[in-house]
Amino acid sequence: MVVPLKVTGMESGVEASLDPRDWEEFRAQAHRMLDDILTYTERIRERPVWQESPEAVREGFREKLPWTPVELAALHERFLREILPYTAGNAHPGFFGWVHGGGTPVGMLAEMLAAGLNANLAGRNQVPVRVERQVVEWMRELFGFPAGAGGLFVTGTSAANLMAVLVARAAAVGTGVRSEGVSGKRLVGYASAAAHESVARAMDVAGLGTRALRRIPVDGAFRIDVGALEEAIAEDRRAGLTPFFVAGNAGTVDTGAVDDLAAVGRVARREKVWFHVDGAFGALAMLAPDLAGKLAGIERADSIAFDFHKWGQVPYDAGFVLIRDGALQERTFVSEAGYLRREGRGLAAGSPWPCDLGFDQSRGFRALKVWFTLQAYGAERLGRVISRTCQLARYLKRRIEEEPELELAAPVALNIVCFRYRCEDSDAVNREIAADLQESGIAAPSTTVIGGRVAIRAAIVNHRTRKEDIDRLVRATLELGAARVPRGAWYAGA
Repeated sequence: MVVPLKVTGMESGVEASLDPRDWEEFRAQAHRMLDDILTYTERIRERPVWQESPEAVREGFREKLPWTPVELAALHERFLREILPYTAGNAHPGFFGWVHGGGTPVGMLAEMLAAGLNANLAGRNQVPVRVERQVVEWMRELFGFPAGAGGLFVTGTSAANLMAVLVARAAAVGTGVRSEGVSGKRLVGYASAAAHESVARAMDVAGLGTRALRRIPVDGAFRIDVGALEEAIAEDRRAGLTPFFVAGNAGTVDTGAVDDLAAVGRVARREKVWFHVDGAFGALAMLAPDLAGKLAGIERADSIAFDFHKWGQVPYDAGFVLIRDGALQERTFVSEAGYLRREGRGLAAGSPWPCDLGFDQSRGFRALKVWFTLQAYGAERLGRVISRTCQLARYLKRRIEEEPELELAAPVALNIVCFRYRCEDSDAVNREIAADLQESGIAAPSTTVIGGRVAIRAAIVNHRTRKEDIDRLVRATLELGAARVPRGAWYAGA
């Protein structure tokens, strides 16, 4: 039911504004809210990683649209009671389920400042745009890209992969594709069988179709088979198709495998196809000197997609795309709309604007929390955090190898460990163990399928995770497995 608003005349400025009438009271409430969320972070270990929300709580979020105000203090109390306890839990050191960063107090404060500014980073002559450009420069430096490279903040690597496909499409058939569409050429792209689903979705959204993405087999380490890639490209050329794009992985979603990026890049250069790297979390291994060598060849990519909100520990969301040919990126997205007209001076100066480099006209100030994080902690310290998560993954690998009831399901390349509880009907049992772990509040891994069999997957991303958290995961897995499998029913075979 629509409730008509009664209009009795022009409201006074105070009544029309949404600012507080009593700033001191509001300030006190704001400090309480900040203190509570900082306390939550400080004492995160005292909480369960995850817990199911009660039915009554879920039902409470079916209420009607509020037409009258609710006191901010009451909303805060409801947040503490009904929202804060029932999140996915990725701020917790025992969260291993998906590749989610843990966030930081510094990032939290930067996000608050960005919200206060309420800057739209589509463009205009404003320093927040300069901050984003500063981060772009830092990423050019980190990945060894040239001065003409372009970069842009997006929601996440899924959007970044789409942007890379669109720029690669323009490189293959020209920017006239924006008005005329793809005609006369059947474009095909390539990615490993272990690639993230967002690569296929990018082909879909780009109008090329998911069948235009060739899924290339992987080797025993779950890296793309470079020989099979070459054969697939040659076969498509013989069929009259146009290869235009190949995606290498810097940390696959299931196992964390890193493709031989140098070899994939050589194939791409020889075949004159766009070389993209999906480095959702793994690309930031460049911050860690002991890991950067695993990404050899990434500096030759035409584009790289990654997320600061994973290994960079920045609060969600902060995806990023880096594109070698910044001029082509601009031609792929720039708009000639009259209301976006640029001037040589004033607020409409400062061209090109970020909206010339992507498809968003409304863009939050994501760059600020990244700028704060990189400076407050320093790239060296962030690199040490990344290295430590990989050390913990190797520690978990050793713990699994020490327990006869457990087995590794895949090689450990970076920070992801896939393993199983050995037993008959292992698929069903391991799914149940993963759910039992989540519901216990002790640890929250996920599951995946490796070689056709279900495995428990532990992604170690959070900077708060320690060896004791790994030990708790292993101990709980053994206890829950023993509770589900009759004594003597687990077996020592692979």
